[in-house]
Amino acid sequence: METLLTYLAVGAFAGTLAGLFGVGGGLVIVPVLVFVFKSQGISEAVIMHLAVGTSLATIVFTAISSVRAHHKRGAVRWDAVQRLTPGIVVGALVGAVIADAMPTPVLRVFFAVFELTVAALLWWNRQPAAHRGLPGTVGMSVAGGVIGAVSSIVGIGGGTLTVPFLAWCNVQLRAAVATSSACGLPIAVAGAVGFLIMGWNEPQLPALASGYIYWPAFAGIGVASVLFAPLGAMLAHALPVATLRKFFALFLAVLGVRMLLY
Repeated sequence: METLLTYLAVGAFAGTLAGLFGVGGGLVIVPVLVFVFKSQGISEAVIMHLAVGTSLATIVFTAISSVRAHHKRGAVRWDAVQRLTPGIVVGALVGAVIADAMPTPVLRVFFAVFELTVAALLWWNRQPAAHRGLPGTVGMSVAGGVIGAVSSIVGIGGGTLTVPFLAWCNVQLRAAVATSSACGLPIAVAGAVGFLIMGWNEPQLPALASGYIYWPAFAGIGVASVLFAPLGAMLAHALPVATLRKFFALFLAVLGVRMLLY
C-alpha cells in the first residue's frame, strides 16, 4: 500500500509539472522510481532502464491530458508538432537502443548530469534569443531526432529541449510550452515501445514487468498524472511561473546530486 501511495503521489506531482512547465515529469519520475525500485530489491543491473522505460510509458497519459488542456486554450502550434513528429519517433526509438547498450552506472550518471544541467538552466531562465522562424523539413526532422533521442535515453517528455528550440524559433513561450506537451506524446509512445522491445528478454526483470516497463508503477503514476495535468495547465496561466521555476530548479538539483551519489 505504501508503494502504491508513492506511485500516486509521484504521478500527481509529475502531471502538475507537465501542464505547468511543458515537461513530462520524467525528471522527477525516474529518480523516485530508482529509489523505490531499490527498496523493493529489484536488480541493480536493470533499475535505471526499468525506471526510464516506465517513466516514458507513464508520460503517454500525462501528455494526452496536458495537451487536451492546452488545446482548449488554443495554445498548441499543431503545424510544428506535425513537422517535428517524424524525427521525434525515429530519435526516440534510436534512443531506446542507445540506452539499452549503456551499463546502469553510465546511464545513471548521464541522467544525473542532464538533470543538473536542466536545473541550472531553469534557475537562470536561460532561453535562447529568438532570431528566426521554424526551419524547413530537414531542420525540423533533425531537431525532432535529437529531441526524441535524448528524451528517450533519460525518460522525459522532451519539454526541456523542445521549449528552448521553439523559443529560439520565435514561438511565443506559452505556445512553446503547450506545443512541447503535444510533442511529448510521440516521444513517450515511441520511447516506451523501444524500451519494451529492448528489455523483452532481460532475465533480471521483476515480476509484473514487460520489457523495461513495470506495470504497477505505470498504473499508479499514470492514473494520478491524468488527473493532475489539467491543474498544471491552469496554474501556468494563473501563477508567477518564474518563482515556481526557481523552486523546481532547486528540487531538480537535489535529485540530480542524489542520483550522482546513489
